Amino acid sequence: MKRDFLSISDLQRGEILEIIDYGFYLKEHPFSDRSLEQKSIGMIFMKPSTRTRISFEVGIYHMGGQPIYIQGSSTQISRGEDIKDTARVLSRYLDGLVIRTYSHKEVEELAKYSEFPVINALTDLHHPCQVLSDLMTIKEYFGVLEGLKITYVGDGNNMANSWLLGAPLVGMNISIATPEGYEPNGRAVAEGIKLAQLFGTELEITNDPIEAVKDADIIYTDVWVSMGQEGEKEKVKDFDGFQVNSELLSKTNKEKTIVMHCLPAHKGEEISEDIFEKFSEVIFTQAENRLHAQKSLMSFLYK
Repeated sequence: MKRDFLSISDLQRGEILEIIDYGFYLKEHPFSDRSLEQKSIGMIFMKPSTRTRISFEVGIYHMGGQPIYIQGSSTQISRGEDIKDTARVLSRYLDGLVIRTYSHKEVEELAKYSEFPVINALTDLHHPCQVLSDLMTIKEYFGVLEGLKITYVGDGNNMANSWLLGAPLVGMNISIATPEGYEPNGRAVAEGIKLAQLFGTELEITNDPIEAVKDADIIYTDVWVSMGQEGEKEKVKDFDGFQVNSELLSKTNKEKTIVMHCLPAHKGEEISEDIFEKFSEVIFTQAENRLHAQKSLMSFLYK
C-alpha cells in the first residue's frame, strides 16, 4: 500500500526517528542507498525554490533515480486541467512525485488519485520536509529530541503549522509566539493539541514572545512575508517586538539555546544579522540536512 507524505503527522513517532537515524547514515554514506534505480521521480514546482529543488534533485541522483523537474507554468494544470486527471496521467509515467505549490487541498487531491507516493515539498498549509530535516538537525546538536522545548517566533505560517504537529510527535514541548491576528491555522492547532495530549507534551500559543522563549532550547523563526504575499509588505509593522535578536535570546534562561531559520532569511526583519551569523552553522546545517533527511524519506516511501 502506498504512503504519501503531505504532513509530518503522516508519520508515526517511531517512523520519524527511524528516518532521522537513517538520514545520519546517509550523511556519512551518500551513495549507499540505491532505492531509486530505474525509477523516475517527477518534481512539480509551482513556486520558486533553491534548497528544496536542488536537495531533491541531488538526492534522487545519489539514489540512482531520474529526477524530472517540471515547472508548474509549463504543465496543463496551469491551464485548468483537473488535478485528478493530471494525477492519473502521471501515474502512467512516474514512480513518485514531489510537489511544491500553493493549495494544500490540490496536493491532497493529487495524492488521492495518484498510484505512486506523493511528497509535499511545501504548500501554504504545511512544510513537512523542512520540519523533518530540522528534527534531524536538533538531534544532531542535542543528541535527543524528547523533553526539549522549541519556541517559534513570527508569522503563524506553514512552518508554524508543521511545528505544531512535529514537536509533540517526537516528545518536544512547543510555544508559538505571533502577533495578534497572525496565529497558526486552526486546523493545525486542533491537531497539534490532540497530539500534545496524546504524548503528554506542552503546547502554548501566545502573543508574547518574551514569555514564549522562557526555557527554550531552540528558537525558530521564518520570514514575515512568505512567498505569494509579496504585496503585503506593510504587514511587517505588525511584527514589532517579534525579531529574534540578542535581547530576545537573553530571555531564555538557558545557557545553551540555538537559533534556527528555514531560509531564505530577511536579515534585519525576523532575525538580526548578528544572531543569524552567530548561529549560521546551525542554520546551514539545517539546509544541508534537507538532502539527507529527504533521501531517507524517499527510501522509506519508494522501496
